[in-house]
Amino acid sequence: MTKPIDVSDADFEQLVLKATNPVLVDFWAPWCGPCRAVAPIVEELANEYAGRITFTKVNVDENPKTASGYSIMSIPTLLLFKDGKPVKQMVGLRSREEFKKNLDASLA
Repeated sequence: MTKPIDVSDADFEQLVLKATNPVLVDFWAPWCGPCRAVAPIVEELANEYAGRITFTKVNVDENPKTASGYSIMSIPTLLLFKDGKPVKQMVGLRSREEFKKNLDASLA
């Protein structure tokens, strides 16, 4: 079972920006209902895409520097990084199929 990795302001550069694989970052907070609804979908996708995409989570309350650095205004926001740059942004609660479609398009 592959779980998303918790990333902090301190290790964001190392774990996300310097990663060799694409990295999906789930910006979330514990008090956010839609974030809790997205979490199981993200965990399923982490298993499905294991080895191709690294899945991570950033708690916006605990890591405000990273969240503000990417202008995260609404959560959940999922950003897909390739070669250290954000290439896809998905905001709000979406279906598993919509997340998959965006991930597949980014991998193509």
